[in-house]
Amino acid sequence: MKLCFLAAAAAISATRLHRAGAFSPRMRSPESWSIRLLATSASSPAVDESAVSTSSSQAVGALKRRTRTLGLLTFDLDDSLYPIMPVIQDANSAFVKAMANYGYDIEPDAIVESAARIREEAGPATGSAITHTAVRLLAIRREMEKKMVENKLRECAEDWATEVSSLTGPVRRSAEKWAKAAVQDRVVESIYCAWEGERHHSAERHLYPEVIASLQRIKEEHPEVIIGAVTDGKANPLLMVFTLAPYFDFCISWEDDASGRTEFFKELCNVNGNTDLQWIYRAAYDKYREIAETRRDLRMSMVDEVGGPSSGVASENDGCDDPIWIHVGDDLAYDVGGSASCGAKTILLDLDDDYGQTAKSRFDHDARMPSWSTAPMEEIIRRRVMNDAAEEMVNKRLSRLSMLSDAIDEILEED
Repeated sequence: MKLCFLAAAAAISATRLHRAGAFSPRMRSPESWSIRLLATSASSPAVDESAVSTSSSQAVGALKRRTRTLGLLTFDLDDSLYPIMPVIQDANSAFVKAMANYGYDIEPDAIVESAARIREEAGPATGSAITHTAVRLLAIRREMEKKMVENKLRECAEDWATEVSSLTGPVRRSAEKWAKAAVQDRVVESIYCAWEGERHHSAERHLYPEVIASLQRIKEEHPEVIIGAVTDGKANPLLMVFTLAPYFDFCISWEDDASGRTEFFKELCNVNGNTDLQWIYRAAYDKYREIAETRRDLRMSMVDEVGGPSSGVASENDGCDDPIWIHVGDDLAYDVGGSASCGAKTILLDLDDDYGQTAKSRFDHDARMPSWSTAPMEEIIRRRVMNDAAEEMVNKRLSRLSMLSDAIDEILEED
């Protein structure tokens, strides 16, 4: 019996090996692979060596034309990589739903109006300096308290069988005090987070069609470039995980530096002031240097690990002048004027009408402010002056995003 069992096991094993050899490439002999590769090579169409040579020579020619290398590429986000209007509309819809979940019937327009009043009450300089996040949180709380006061006064009037208008001042003040305590910060923050979260999701859905292809091409042609975002709000490409996040290395927001923002808007609202936007762009450049140095250290540590000479570490920037910085955005004053004052080359995205940008309509002399804007008139007037001053700082002006990579190459080819 034992011999029969061993014989049967051997037969089963041989059968499995035979099947594995028939169906699994890993089990085939090297000779069979060699024969198949030779046969495939013989039957494959010949490679057009002239086409390869032409393509290679074009690539070499492009590299030779570049006298500089691209070290840092920064972008504005709103109205530069996606239209802000539909994004805000989607975020407002999420806001209404979040409000309803907590039992409030408050429309987005009420928040915008409340935010504008908050800025106005704070004064031109201080009001403009309040961050978008802070003013929206304050506006949400104010409108929630207002609704709670209305409800409480209505309840009191019903209990006392009187009209709301007949309630005395002390009763109203008592209701207002109660509402301030009743509205919880975590509820306000939850509603705001619903708005901000949808803002990022919507930005990904409304991304301009050429953005990803342009970023891919830039990464391929400039593999060592560091890409960052400089924004005056809370939009962050690193949170747009399905689209922009893989291409961006960092994000610098105006809201990260409260003192710098406050000083800027004080100067902006002062007729005799010298408005300076360098603080935010210096922060972006410092971040670039930090990342670049980290990359160099990592490259050197890898060389030390394998024991090779450090001179053998190849870099795109070897043998070239210092890498340059290019900033891309849609705003003359903030994007062009601010970055150029820190030494960046600039690309203004003055896109065709089908892109749906709002900057041109907001700050031209026939200004049409969007419904979501809370900017005071003093700021708008001052921005127009800054726009005019920044016109001469534009290196390239684009009407289509598909032209971005070529515009970068043209800047790099300039002496």
